Amino acid sequence: MEQQGLITTLVAAIVLAFVFGFVASRLRLSPIVGYLLAGVAVGPHTPGFTADLDLALQLSEIGVILLMFGIGLKISMEDIWAVRWIAVPSSLLQSALVAVVGAGVGIALGMDIMEASVLGVSLSVASTIVLMRALEERHLIKSNEGRLTISFVLVEDVLIILAIVVFPALVAVTQGEGSLADALTALGLTLAKVAVFVALMLAIGARFFPWLIVQVAHAKSRELLSLGTLSLALGVAWAAYALFDASFALGAFLGGVALNGSRFSHRVAEESLPLRDTFAVLFFVAVGMLFDPGVVVREPLALAALVATVIVGKAAFAYLPMLLMRQKPQATWLVALGTAQIGEFSFLLAGMGRTLGVVSDETYNLILATAIITIAVNPLLLRFVPAAAKVS
Repeated sequence: MEQQGLITTLVAAIVLAFVFGFVASRLRLSPIVGYLLAGVAVGPHTPGFTADLDLALQLSEIGVILLMFGIGLKISMEDIWAVRWIAVPSSLLQSALVAVVGAGVGIALGMDIMEASVLGVSLSVASTIVLMRALEERHLIKSNEGRLTISFVLVEDVLIILAIVVFPALVAVTQGEGSLADALTALGLTLAKVAVFVALMLAIGARFFPWLIVQVAHAKSRELLSLGTLSLALGVAWAAYALFDASFALGAFLGGVALNGSRFSHRVAEESLPLRDTFAVLFFVAVGMLFDPGVVVREPLALAALVATVIVGKAAFAYLPMLLMRQKPQATWLVALGTAQIGEFSFLLAGMGRTLGVVSDETYNLILATAIITIAVNPLLLRFVPAAAKVS
């Protein structure tokens, strides 16, 4: 049976995601809620069949790559650059304030400074895949509000990537196994590598990728175009991760941006859509599999405090700077409510903290529980964006 781990994991994940997602839809909830519950049902913390968690996580990573590549196909760098003076300062302010408040909550719950800091940073970054999916469903990707929101969350992604890279060095410093200079060196190298990768993608990728896709399209083979699209998305994502210390998601997004504007970009987006949807569902199933439902009973007050920090704190700390910069109500509320959740990078940082021995299993499960609840609630919050905009 172990030899069929991939097949059984895929069958269990996809079938149960369909069943739970359909039920959630009939109950007028987001299908995402159903996908998360499907993961809980086949996870190691519930009785019955247990899917292969490692396989599910790897498959879900492909979903993130394909989704971000598809988003990049619809976004031009000019659009992002145009809102940099709004997105960058407001995103930095929100991330910093949420991290401080989250760390304060952790200290109040009895955590030491390092564990509380990891908790705070984990709560400060929104799930890119959840937000992008929400914007796609509402056809807001190409709107001014959508571009601003995407730029906002991309700044958070860059911040958390830097935090993940420098985190082991900081832990070594606190444990007397390294120096502050080592941590600063690691941070500087990461910044330099990411900058080089972005420059290469915009200078070379933006010229080479469209040419490459045109050559493939001239072969007039749908299979070759699909394979070329998949190769490009996965290849660029791998290069970003393995060679430049960036994330798979950021690499795939920039690969899509580089291809944006090609006369075949629309067709490429359509060809990758079925794969994107399927693997994106696997991402949510994998998140559900990580979750230990027992933490809800063991730590209800702590969980409530963390959920409030994310939903209320993140929304407020995004709303205020956007309001001060006199942004339109639609954009202000979309950014505020759209980023009031946490996701994939939060899991990664918390998991690294647990591996390094600075985050307990209970804190790790609290972060996962907070992510699941906020991801489930977020689509409901976004329903208030038009109404809230009118009131403002």
